[in-house]
Amino acid sequence: MSSTDQAIDFRTAPDRYRHWRLSVDGPVATVALDVDENGGLRPDYELKLNSYDLSVDIELYDCIQRLRFEYPEVGAVVIASANDRVFCAGANIRMLSGATHAHKVNFCKFTNETRLSIEDATDNSHQAYLCAVKGSCAGGGYEMALACDYIVMADDGATSVSLPEVPLLAVLPGTGGLTRVTDKRRVRRDRADVFCTLEEGIRGKRAVEWRLVDEVVPRTKLDEVVAERAADFAAKSDRPADAAGIVLTPLDRTIDGDTISYPHVRAEIDRANRAASITVSGPVGDVPQDAANIHAAGAAFWPLAVARELDDLILHLRFNEEEIGTWLIRTEGDGALVAAADEALSANADDWLVRETALYLKRTLKRLDLSARSLFALIEPGSCFTGTLFELALAADRTYMLDGQFEGDNRPPATIGLTAMNFGPYPMGNGLTRLASRFLDEPDRTETLQREIGGGLEAAEADELGLVTFIPDDIDWEDEIRLAIEERAAFSPDALTGMEASLRFGGPETMETKIFSRLSAWQNWIFQRPNAVGEKGALQVYGTGQRSEFDKRRV
Repeated sequence: MSSTDQAIDFRTAPDRYRHWRLSVDGPVATVALDVDENGGLRPDYELKLNSYDLSVDIELYDCIQRLRFEYPEVGAVVIASANDRVFCAGANIRMLSGATHAHKVNFCKFTNETRLSIEDATDNSHQAYLCAVKGSCAGGGYEMALACDYIVMADDGATSVSLPEVPLLAVLPGTGGLTRVTDKRRVRRDRADVFCTLEEGIRGKRAVEWRLVDEVVPRTKLDEVVAERAADFAAKSDRPADAAGIVLTPLDRTIDGDTISYPHVRAEIDRANRAASITVSGPVGDVPQDAANIHAAGAAFWPLAVARELDDLILHLRFNEEEIGTWLIRTEGDGALVAAADEALSANADDWLVRETALYLKRTLKRLDLSARSLFALIEPGSCFTGTLFELALAADRTYMLDGQFEGDNRPPATIGLTAMNFGPYPMGNGLTRLASRFLDEPDRTETLQREIGGGLEAAEADELGLVTFIPDDIDWEDEIRLAIEERAAFSPDALTGMEASLRFGGPETMETKIFSRLSAWQNWIFQRPNAVGEKGALQVYGTGQRSEFDKRRV
């Protein structure tokens, strides 16, 4: 989709929510799912039984962000349903059956990232998430619960949890359900096998015994027990009870033809070469160095503003520009000012707002890692690939750095710079920094590179240290970049997606990398199989009373 009047917009705010109710009572917030059946992205399906499409998760993601930045006093968040009969029926089946393959996979990836942002809030922001389950909690609904740290379920004979995708839909739980059941909740393999093939799910004490939920209580006691547990979690949080939050002001974005512009981020689309040139601008002027002035800057604090703008651009390009397969990443500005911004992040790391800003940058960089696009970083005179912005180059599949200057350009040669932010605050999904992932065979290399903090490395030095891929000179620069872009455009996008995802995540496997590797491979494949999406496939005949017709061969 490239027409802006059809584009999916990820910008929203609580006063525009159609599917969630947010309420805050001191240290505890409640986020209640109350889906508007007619509020989906398309008019050809209804979001019955608190089922969801992308519009529901866009709001949830926005809500999670606001709870972290606008409500520092909140130490616990309860996810609940405003519907007494059903918690959530999961992803809407009519939406899935009618969506393009690409949309289904992108939808699953975004919802996975949103679930991971819940877990990140619990683990790193000390804002614990609890889930209160009453009524049916099925498929993606249970996956939402699984993202929470603690699940309390009503014991009323009707409330159950289930992952019925295999028996009902011939697909897999698309937002990490299988992995979270085994790796997070440590459900025994044989019990997990039974659970994931039961349409009706499991309820009551067995759900606790099998570790599917943490606690069951009579329905009449559910609200009381959840409130007690939430208060206990909030009391253990280090979030400041008396701090003032900052407002995540609306993003300033304009789309003019093939140019997408924010104050600090710009993308220019080259449709002939199926490429987008993304430029991130460094700070202009002094960056606040103390916590008081950082708080005063609020959402305009450069590192936070860049994180928000780049996050929105990545999502926009993913969903609305599917044929733009190569992203060329550039920066512009003063590397010294970027280093100063990084120093502010490092020196004030104990401040809650600075912590949240660094965590937002971490999540945005992870989203870049997970984007099914070829990433090339171009380091030229006038660039500011320093510290946090150098992470963009480290995330790239290839990095080209000009050796010297362009003819007629009196700017000094390009340099790159390392800061403390390159050595810990921004781990990838595999738990390693991008530098550590780059040098898997040389674990001592990162210690050597720390000695380079504060210096400006020109092309030959960067090449010798292994920090860039190629260092063409002025004569070869244009041809090398052009040929690389043309070559990428000629390859199969499917093959590139698989290759890039495989190469980006070396090293240890984590629950996070398992979720995305399985999503990228198995769910991607299953979503194309006739057993799921064929004329008589389970997604197509679901709810019609007809029986699915399966190709019985195992592949």
